Amino acid sequence: MPQQAYGQRVISIGMGTTSVLPRGLEAAFRLAAEAGFDGIEVMITGDPATRDAAMISALSRRFGMPVLSIHAPVLVLTAAVYGLDPRRKLERSVELAQRVGANTVVVHPPFRWQWRTARRFEDHVAHVSATTGATIAVENMFPVTLRGREREAYAPHWNPGELDVEAMTLDFSHAALAGVSALELAERWGDRLRHVHLCDGSRMEPNELVLDEHLVPGRGVQPVAEVLALLAARGWSGAIVAEINSRACRDDDALRLEWLRETVDFARQHTTVPASSESRRAS
Repeated sequence: MPQQAYGQRVISIGMGTTSVLPRGLEAAFRLAAEAGFDGIEVMITGDPATRDAAMISALSRRFGMPVLSIHAPVLVLTAAVYGLDPRRKLERSVELAQRVGANTVVVHPPFRWQWRTARRFEDHVAHVSATTGATIAVENMFPVTLRGREREAYAPHWNPGELDVEAMTLDFSHAALAGVSALELAERWGDRLRHVHLCDGSRMEPNELVLDEHLVPGRGVQPVAEVLALLAARGWSGAIVAEINSRACRDDDALRLEWLRETVDFARQHTTVPASSESRRAS
């Protein structure tokens, strides 16, 4: 499936391996190819396959799915993957990305209880990016509401737009949990928006039930289509990576494939620039 091209710029429509959990890495590559994606983002987890460069590269060649990006192991369940030193974890994630041909690494801001890491987070990101040449795209997270009061769960801030970082990842489900419009974030971040996690959320206000839904785009209330159209109109170059929650599909890969195809079709529909717009931009 060809990538979406606009002039000299290209938007890649990829799929994250998280979209097929609890299925394994091979199933992720196979389903991404069958659904018609351009490539894949691999999240480093407790599964050794997700950090095995030789295996990832072999699957990439076998299924014709380039690795567009690597997601660093920053979840609670992956706290010990690649050790406890945050800079070393990021460095090793970049090393894996470079070995499999990807130039973008996605990372979350630290949890607030990781105060030592949080204090040096921006410096860590800048140092690793400068020394490796990789794009370190910091992802937006969300505050948590407890007993009616909003609490910061991440530091220095859940919104990377408030941080001194050069590149950011926009996640629509996380924006929904934060009670903000992803379109507002995209407009404020401007050229610092380098990477997208394509999904949706059903709410637009903070709540005490932290349900990170990652719905198929278009099934929620976030302005997903508007953000994709904005990026296409800008001539944006980057990767739009589907990160949907398909656990409800269980072992029904036929249903999972339907959801993935619905997602990639949504992305292509809303990143298509009308021919008249292309003509005006060329002139």
